[in-house]
Amino acid sequence: MTNAPQLTSAEAIERAALELIAARGFQDVTVEEIASAAGVSRRTFFRYFASKNDILFGNFDELLKELDDWFGSVPDDRPMFEAIAEGAMRFNRAHTDGPVAHRQRMELIILTPALKANASLRHAEWLAVIARFAARRLGEPEDALGPQLIGHVSLGAANAAYEQWLRDASYDLTELVRRAFRMARTLAELDTATTQSSWQLNRRTWTGG
Repeated sequence: MTNAPQLTSAEAIERAALELIAARGFQDVTVEEIASAAGVSRRTFFRYFASKNDILFGNFDELLKELDDWFGSVPDDRPMFEAIAEGAMRFNRAHTDGPVAHRQRMELIILTPALKANASLRHAEWLAVIARFAARRLGEPEDALGPQLIGHVSLGAANAAYEQWLRDASYDLTELVRRAFRMARTLAELDTATTQSSWQLNRRTWTGG
């Protein structure tokens, strides 16, 4: 007889939280109730999560660190938006709770007003990773217009893909992300050597320098 793999405390807390919040709403579920349902103490809960607001974001920080490290390994001759698109798809595929649970998690994050500030913070952190990669490619400071623009365009593409997926579960999320970045790449036209040269030439005009 094969036993099912044991859940870690963090996984048990996340699963219990998802079930309780989906059934009763975010505001009507307490940390104590989540801990009890997960079979852990309140103290153990706070060992893994700073607050109830952090549960639905799972291991976001760990996945973001992996994405940042992956961008550091991308060859210099790989087109920028192609690499960013693959990075976004890698980040999406790294969520291991399955498409149904991942969809439920994303719906709760989007539909819960109390989580808007947390979501905005994580969006900013994700954008910063993209901007850092773009800055290296463009030879610009991370906070310059170009890298920041590419970060915002990339975040917009990822969000558009997620919103489409949440509206219609028949779509494949990875394929939606791929399509969204293909459109963004076409619009931005910043991933070829020729365009990057033009970017440098036009920078003086855009910055007033």
